Amino acid sequence: MKAHARLVAALDGGRTVLRELKSMAPLTLVPRRQRGLGAMVHLVSSATAPLGGDELRLEIRVEAGAELKLSGVAATLALPGLRDGPSLSTVEVTVEDGGSFEYLPEPTVVTGRAEHVAVLRADLASTARFRTREVLVLGREGERPGRLSSTVHVTCGGVPVLRQTQTVGDAVLDASLAVLAGHRVLVTELEFGGPPRRAESGPWWSRTPLAAGGTLTTAVGPDVVTASRLGLSGGAESRLGQ
Repeated sequence: MKAHARLVAALDGGRTVLRELKSMAPLTLVPRRQRGLGAMVHLVSSATAPLGGDELRLEIRVEAGAELKLSGVAATLALPGLRDGPSLSTVEVTVEDGGSFEYLPEPTVVTGRAEHVAVLRADLASTARFRTREVLVLGREGERPGRLSSTVHVTCGGVPVLRQTQTVGDAVLDASLAVLAGHRVLVTELEFGGPPRRAESGPWWSRTPLAAGGTLTTAVGPDVVTASRLGLSGGAESRLGQ
């Protein structure tokens, strides 16, 4: 299965409007009733996906001054398919000057025998705000997980600020203290354009300011709730889990 969805938000008369909203199963975009000056859209999986061999592409553009939040409504199950090769999901984000975009999908569960590749590319203006959160779950309860590779590439003002690839699903590496230390859930949150935040860490979580701007927070835990809340350790406010 191949699918391409596209969403464009623009500022019109002081309010954010959706200039373009194109869905293609399983990538279904459902706008919510607007509150305030921003726009909110739900991403709904309208078919079983991703399966091995699937290629899914989601394109989001937030024009100058617009505010958009895109959130999921249910966990994504990465599943094995009848076709050889991994499934691929690509999210391409552009946020123009003064624009604001939050991309908060629900967790991705890497089921047994699945092989999935996730790619996020974000091109941000120097005055843009961007926040995203990725939650990876290794297998369903009692299940040995498949394999997932997640790559994030962000540029801000034309300057590369983050290029990172994480791979989960290898039993030896996942058990290592340098990777997941045997934990089942990995949460990664990335934020640009917000107030500066200092480096902090605690048991099984860390927050790191990036050299070229932005903040990267990671946490691991035995379940989604625990991993998402670990960023609150030490009395430091985090928006993980919100």
